[in-house]
Amino acid sequence: MKVAFKHLTSGEGLMARAMRSAGLNLFGFAFSQALRLASNLILTRLLFPEAFGVMAMVSVFLMGLAMFSDVGVGPAIMQSKRGDDPDFLNTAWTIQIIRGGALWAAACVLTWPMALYFGEPDLIYFLPVAALTQLILGFQTTRYETANRHLRAGRVTLLDMGTQVIGVAVAILLAWWWHSVWALVISGVISAFAQVLLFKFFLPGAPNKVQWEKPAAQELINFGKWVFLSTICGFAIGQADKVVIGGWLSTHDFGIYNIGYFWASFPLLMGSVVVRKIMIPIYRESPPGENRANFLKLRKLRMLATAGMLALVMVPALFGQWLIEFLYDPRYLAAGGMVVLVSVMQIPPIIAVTYDQAALAAGDSRNFFVLALTRSVLVVLGMVIGITYWGLPGAMIGNGLALFAALPVVAWLASKQGAWDPLHDAVYYVLAVILGGFALWWNWPLIEALALMERG
Repeated sequence: MKVAFKHLTSGEGLMARAMRSAGLNLFGFAFSQALRLASNLILTRLLFPEAFGVMAMVSVFLMGLAMFSDVGVGPAIMQSKRGDDPDFLNTAWTIQIIRGGALWAAACVLTWPMALYFGEPDLIYFLPVAALTQLILGFQTTRYETANRHLRAGRVTLLDMGTQVIGVAVAILLAWWWHSVWALVISGVISAFAQVLLFKFFLPGAPNKVQWEKPAAQELINFGKWVFLSTICGFAIGQADKVVIGGWLSTHDFGIYNIGYFWASFPLLMGSVVVRKIMIPIYRESPPGENRANFLKLRKLRMLATAGMLALVMVPALFGQWLIEFLYDPRYLAAGGMVVLVSVMQIPPIIAVTYDQAALAAGDSRNFFVLALTRSVLVVLGMVIGITYWGLPGAMIGNGLALFAALPVVAWLASKQGAWDPLHDAVYYVLAVILGGFALWWNWPLIEALALMERG
């Protein structure tokens, strides 16, 4: 037992590095969520609900802008045979800088239309300043992705934690002094600047320089064009709720919705963080379709990961109202029902999350796009139809049902890489129906109350 434990904590094999990386990423995520919760509780007392609604609008705009221009530099470095080549890395860094500048320019152009859509005139001032984060992050060193490529998560996790502490501290100090949305906007810019500096000076490796090697650029662009299209779809999958619901609710109620979403989303966010950072290297170095041993190792990892995420999501699904009543003042009580319903709707993507990166690890970004497109179309349709016929709860239920309907496409894509595991899916789909159904029945009065929230 001691030998096995020592091997996992200090060995250099793939599974040893994967387990260490997963543990460090989970620790970093837990720290991030605890810090986020603490700052959330403090900021909800220093600011007003409308501030969180406005900041959610800013966030969805910036995320949409970033996703609509994602060329897949990170996944390309992690899966490419040239992922450690300085010429390849410098070309990737140059593309990243160009993208960051283009994003900031686009943000300045689009501020007025976004302010009109959300009905929030002050977005004209907030968006160009907040978009400076994209300009700054364009200069982030590729050593970050290199560390993830080799499952070296220790120093990256510590630097991520340092960045978050700086951002939260600045946000709280500015909110205490300013009592304005500007506290959240400016703290985001300072946090991005701190992240670039910390990674530049404290991650090992050669510094990046501006370079354009044609073969490297061609490989990055060929791989990235499908990632680009996939991330456009990813925006619809991940942000459709904020676009659709943000145009439906008042700014006040939208701010409350985002408080509820914060509690409900962390299990899937955690799974996504771990999957992105460890599954591509595992799929690349130990393809499940290559032999049965690789497949069985992956099954054990997948079973444990899904069980952990499902257990975590059931906490807010069952006790969301209690969490809100215990932690927040009466202005935010309506978030309880949102926590419950969004948590239950997170279950289908949690079951599928460990499959998503198999195609990218094999360099098959085209079929990854097929999955993303299917999900995005279903999610947008589900939310629009749901909110039209049953308001806010209808939108959230439509989102969950859409992601459930996409699961056959997930299985198809995973099977192409030999990664699909019918036993895993059968076990957890049955559990999902039982646990999700119980949570909805237990909290049904809260969900019915959501339909009373008025359109803004």
